[in-house]
Amino acid sequence: MAQEDVFKKLVAHCKEYGYVFPSSEIYDGLSAVYDYGQYGVELKNNIKKYWWDSMVLLHDNIVGLDSAIFMHPTIWKASGHVDAFNDPLIDNKDSKKRYRADVLIEEHMAKFEEKINKEIEKAMERFGDAFDEKKFRETNQRVLANQEKLDEINARFSKAMNATDLQELRQIIIDNEIVCPISGTRNWTEVKQFNLMFSTEFGSTAEGSSKIYLRPETAQGIFVNFLNVQKTGRMKIPFGIAQIGKAFRNEIVARQFIFRMREFEQMEMQFFVQPGSELDWFRHWKEIRMKWHTALGFGDENYRFHDHVKLAHYANAATDIEYKFPFGFKEVEGIHSRTDFDLKQHQQYSGKKMQYFDPERGESYIPYVIETSIGVDRMFLQVISAAYLEEELKKEDGSSDTRVVLRLPSFLAPVKLAVMPLVKKDGLPEIAEKIVHDLKFDFNCQYDDKDSIGRRYRRQDAIGTPYCITIDHQTIDDNTVTIRYRDTMLQERVGITGLKDIIFEKVSIATLLKKL
Repeated sequence: MAQEDVFKKLVAHCKEYGYVFPSSEIYDGLSAVYDYGQYGVELKNNIKKYWWDSMVLLHDNIVGLDSAIFMHPTIWKASGHVDAFNDPLIDNKDSKKRYRADVLIEEHMAKFEEKINKEIEKAMERFGDAFDEKKFRETNQRVLANQEKLDEINARFSKAMNATDLQELRQIIIDNEIVCPISGTRNWTEVKQFNLMFSTEFGSTAEGSSKIYLRPETAQGIFVNFLNVQKTGRMKIPFGIAQIGKAFRNEIVARQFIFRMREFEQMEMQFFVQPGSELDWFRHWKEIRMKWHTALGFGDENYRFHDHVKLAHYANAATDIEYKFPFGFKEVEGIHSRTDFDLKQHQQYSGKKMQYFDPERGESYIPYVIETSIGVDRMFLQVISAAYLEEELKKEDGSSDTRVVLRLPSFLAPVKLAVMPLVKKDGLPEIAEKIVHDLKFDFNCQYDDKDSIGRRYRRQDAIGTPYCITIDHQTIDDNTVTIRYRDTMLQERVGITGLKDIIFEKVSIATLLKKL
């Protein structure tokens, strides 16, 4: 099945099973805004807990913060967002659709990468264990031709982005005959810059109001509270401040479901270090953050680092952790060495010293900062994409059936276990309800007695519930139940008294954190 079709099914599945709904749907929706349903909010909270605990619980020198969405407007002038928070946009005159020029070029370059990878995959099948990928890349003419074209475009693109050369970006699109995905034409306008911040009025009356912005990132709330946290927490460099919160960007090219939205949530950590040590810490956090992702078990080969072609105005090093979504490798998390830009800017604009006195060095300085920034919504989509599976099952009579299953890691799954009486009589529902009551203080449990047991299993598979507990007539005799495992569909007979310990061992987030 084509990956585009898989993604469409995934989006439909998210709505059908209570994960994600289009916002304001009864009023025909609001573009690029979504609501999380009853299972979606549980998964989202579990993802946030995994991140928060890995940052704050596992590191003695990282503490938390929750700063306000509304901030003094001068903050965004100091941070550079007023002047530099722009996207290069281009319109197609025929479709009337607007695109990010840099994304159009990146997607065009990705096609050459895809051609190269297909050649390599075919060669691997042909030569098997004797295949030498390095030699093949260096000698195969089709690979060399595609790589040469890719390198040529990338060199022009890098230069244009770093110079903010909008005319050259358009020329790259024209020269490479990049077409509009809707109209199929190359009838492009000039490239223009567009600021992404939402503005609003702050004040009780129209005459006394002032223009402020909804924050486009959570990081600045950390920077302006740097000294507050450092002094009250008696923090010594190196130390970090972690925060989870909403941010807002007026994305013109918002698409791919919840991958790019106008209202989204970030998990950011700013790590303050001695000047001169920042690149060592940058490499350190690259390793830690990649390990955090791969610990989920979705396949190391589906992640990669992608170094930035154009560095932001505040950075001296930057990379993205990308995951292989159904629509290709895309950014899930950014890791940046922000230098001392932010604290220095806020010191200049506020007139307040943003320096740290280092008792070991006997001097004051403005710390450098390493940032790890991950989008909760993108992480949510990554987890759902990795977990979604349409599995063909063979029956005993030789026929086949298909089940849709979300193979969510058990510690992230919204519902940990479903408890099911085999029939709705003979006292079985009462036993099931008591099990739910006893376990609900430790796990998110669900009581399910509607439809046949087979249908209930399929429903819980689609929700992503890792364990189903079935109460039958044997339960009355020996106080045992059947536990059914989502991924293997195997069943095991266990005692009711041991259920809590069995489930806890399997779904505890501590098991995951110990891998880090």
